[in-house]
Amino acid sequence: MSGLTAPQATDSLAAWLTYLENLHTSAIDLGLDRAMTVARRGDLTKPAPRVITVAGTNGKGSTCAILEAILLAAGYTVGVYSSPHLVRYNERVRINGQELADSEHSRAFASIEQYREDTSLSLFEFGTLAALELFRTHQVDVAILEVGLGGRLDATNVADHDVSVITSLAVDHVDWLGDDIEVIGYEKAGIFRTDKPAVCGQPNPPASVPAHADDIGAELYQVGYQFNYRQHDGGWDWQCGAFDLKGLPLPSLPLPNAATALMALGVADLELSDEHIAAGLAKAKLPGRMERVSEKPLVIMDVAHNPHSAQYFAQQLTAIQQREQKQRIHAVVAMLHDKDIAATIAELRSVVDVWYPASLQGPRAATADEIVQHLSGQEIHVCQTPEQAYDTALTQAVDADMVIVFGSFYTVGQISSHIAATQE
Repeated sequence: MSGLTAPQATDSLAAWLTYLENLHTSAIDLGLDRAMTVARRGDLTKPAPRVITVAGTNGKGSTCAILEAILLAAGYTVGVYSSPHLVRYNERVRINGQELADSEHSRAFASIEQYREDTSLSLFEFGTLAALELFRTHQVDVAILEVGLGGRLDATNVADHDVSVITSLAVDHVDWLGDDIEVIGYEKAGIFRTDKPAVCGQPNPPASVPAHADDIGAELYQVGYQFNYRQHDGGWDWQCGAFDLKGLPLPSLPLPNAATALMALGVADLELSDEHIAAGLAKAKLPGRMERVSEKPLVIMDVAHNPHSAQYFAQQLTAIQQREQKQRIHAVVAMLHDKDIAATIAELRSVVDVWYPASLQGPRAATADEIVQHLSGQEIHVCQTPEQAYDTALTQAVDADMVIVFGSFYTVGQISSHIAATQE
């Protein structure tokens, strides 16, 4: 867009984000040509000695957090790039588990602005390249990149990564990736590299995944074949060929993602001990993923926003309800209308007792009324905003109940900010 004046390296992060939001014609613009051109100009394609890229429908953030925790326990300097954020843009880049100051992001954006010359970049592309710049500046040992959308055409795919990971595969982002699971599998597998390890944590993935690995000569490690895991009363065990890890601590994040992370680390040519793995598993956590924010009543927030993630959420809630003898479950839900609202709600209908649907804001937002259409026959309190829904749920719940917040990153982010504001 013409007429825009770029901020300076010393300008505020807010000024940069406003500039970037208006720089390109669309927020999502799949394709690697623009980002690759700028990445090569800035020498950003190899931001660290080891680069691990993580794609998937669900579980990307959790897998990245587990990789990060184990590597930090082993003493590595680790950079993580993830999206979207819940509350602040700074959440998207972590160095050694910490967010960076606004000023560091502004300086990185200024560098990318210089590299791009007359190449137009979307906000996501610009942010991805800025993250690579930050990793290089901080000289991290390992860079962990969470794919934003798809894989093959995602801006993170400009990086020369050493290990590729697919966490799970399901139909989502239909407007961009379509509803053909074989096509989705091919798009995610687009991050695989010739002669490099590729890890797939989705049991029985679509045929397009192993077929693409075969076509390009990637070394595929598939759950159920090259590696496996099982949970038991004393924790869980992980196995790859003759290599066994027994009695591992159960992480607070999904176990399939932990097993996938261990396989990625196993092929990453990094020095790790059993003690590092156990310590990292015990520490790994991520905001908005089965996040307990209060105990009486128990409040749990999760960014579950599609049927696959909602199914896992329902299983965990049932286990908590039985284990901790909780009574009724009150659900605060707000979603985007381009998600499969009906199927997502269906996964939780049998475990939720009272619903508090609310409307999000913006062009992709679903209204509370759209959600209500899928809740016939259940107790419903329709609310204008997620904040109002949350406050209403707290007035209705007793100490022995559970209140859950789910449906979107936006929903969890708004409630996180709301809770923080009420505690100030």
